[in-house]
Amino acid sequence: MPDRDDLGSAWKVPPSRYLAGRPAEHAVGPPRSVYVTMPDGCRLAVDAILPDGDATRRWPTVLILTPYVRRFAVADGSNVEPSPNTWKYREMFVPRGYALVVVDARGTGASFGTRDSFRSPRERADYRAIADWIVAQPWSDGRIGATGISYLGAACDFLASTGHPAVRAIAPLFAVWDTWTDNYYPGGMLIKKLALVYDELMVALDHDRRDLRAQFSYFADPALQGPMPVDEDPDGTLAREAVQGHLANFHMPDFMGEFRFRDDTLPYDPSFSSASFSPYNYLDEIPKDVAVYAISGWMDGAGYANGTLSRFLTLPNAERRLMLGPWDHGARVNASPWRARVEPELPVLGEVLRFFDQHLAGRDTGLADEEPIHYFTVHAEEWRAAGNWPPLPGRSTLYLAADGGLATDRPDATGSRAFQADFSRGTGEQTRYERIAGIDATAYYADWGERESRLLSFTGEPLTSPLEIAGHAVVSLWLASSEPDASVFVYLAEVEADGTSRYVTEGLLRAIHRAEAEAPRHYRTTWPWRSFARKDARPMPPGEPQLLRFALLPTAWRFAAGSRLRLSIAGADADHFAQTPHGRPPTLTVMSGGAQASLLELPVARA
Repeated sequence: MPDRDDLGSAWKVPPSRYLAGRPAEHAVGPPRSVYVTMPDGCRLAVDAILPDGDATRRWPTVLILTPYVRRFAVADGSNVEPSPNTWKYREMFVPRGYALVVVDARGTGASFGTRDSFRSPRERADYRAIADWIVAQPWSDGRIGATGISYLGAACDFLASTGHPAVRAIAPLFAVWDTWTDNYYPGGMLIKKLALVYDELMVALDHDRRDLRAQFSYFADPALQGPMPVDEDPDGTLAREAVQGHLANFHMPDFMGEFRFRDDTLPYDPSFSSASFSPYNYLDEIPKDVAVYAISGWMDGAGYANGTLSRFLTLPNAERRLMLGPWDHGARVNASPWRARVEPELPVLGEVLRFFDQHLAGRDTGLADEEPIHYFTVHAEEWRAAGNWPPLPGRSTLYLAADGGLATDRPDATGSRAFQADFSRGTGEQTRYERIAGIDATAYYADWGERESRLLSFTGEPLTSPLEIAGHAVVSLWLASSEPDASVFVYLAEVEADGTSRYVTEGLLRAIHRAEAEAPRHYRTTWPWRSFARKDARPMPPGEPQLLRFALLPTAWRFAAGSRLRLSIAGADADHFAQTPHGRPPTLTVMSGGAQASLLELPVARA
């Protein structure tokens, strides 16, 4: 089934219908590019694209802040798209009456300066200066919105946190709230390839290494030359000078290695921690009258959906909205096994257009009559609407039994099952972790049944009726380890009546981070929270069962009647995470029954 929004009744006016009623009314004008000088003297390359190229009228502005090259120079005679990272925004918003401003972040594209950090606080200061420049232009009506995917999405939060009065609405798409745990260190473990591949991408772009760019499909076309010079630089001298300066940019593996714990700081700057490049750190500086629409997908990397939910739960802003689809990072793929096609059908940017029409253009879109939350339930293949998160108030508990079952009643007898972590096994290369590193993935977990067969598993009885969940499943594992540390991976699957096993979601935790804490006010959750602080790390006492309670990544899924739920446990994912502990695969013992009953809690409509 498709992810179409016109099936069911989740919306009064579905995004596709709204978009159909908002046809293009203007031509896309030619980009006008300039250098805008920041307060510290750094010059940023900026493109401004106006409807019909008309600078005599005043337009609301959609701002895109990107480190991935605002526009490339193109080889003579080629018709390749010069803005592979931003063209979708241009084609959606400019023909419908918005100016589009696209900025090369400092140290990237044709902009000068160097990058001293991932999403540097210096960039945040630049965003206010860019907003000042926009409202000073004769074509600006004084209203600014911002959107974008991933890095560009979190930049929207940073822009809003400058407090600039022109910023009225932001739509962070597939964007983190906490860079440390939503992206690089889920469960306290570094995704080993992510920093390396990201660095290869940024070297390819920032250093204008076209030989390296070929491995990244979004930027691989050989007709794409270097970053497009601004209009005042016709021979590209300034652009080449800017690129030369980028050779001093930071390198992601070295940089992220400084933050082994969430509260670690740079050795040369004790004020700089992972919070410095995370949106949650700037909560108090985001004006409460800014409208926010956060969008993500159930297969969105290592924790972007968590970030999207925390943004929605934490912000006090009266106008905030949430949408979660069956998508991977950036909604390039509908990840449902029952999809009608690979590409999503719901027009995500069409929904963002409606949001901007309401809050920037002053149109009566009917958005205020819609519920604030929309989410897609996989296997039901339908959209749902809700007024609160989590949308289902009940909890259903299943107990891990010593015989490998999932029982509805707590076993009276105590028992255990043990296995040794296999450091050679992983989840493959078509998983939730590839897309966030810029690696193509389209057939998510198609081989799950074979991989799952090697894991310690607990399987329930066939369901007598469909079971629908929405939110975070939570595991409470009483676990003993032969070593003082371990990585624990938990996978939830639906085993259909014919024996086909479908990956649903997963959770992971490094055992030294098992201590829970109350979520702080700038980082609200509805699932177990932990500090991941160095002071709270506790080695496992070898052989002594300890409670590890943590959430699986959120999802909405309907298990069919006749299907079984299966919970599988591993001590490694060699394809994505480093060994824990190095070279010492632990024997892990899962306890069941009695006072140390391991269990799975599911978010359901009613218990």
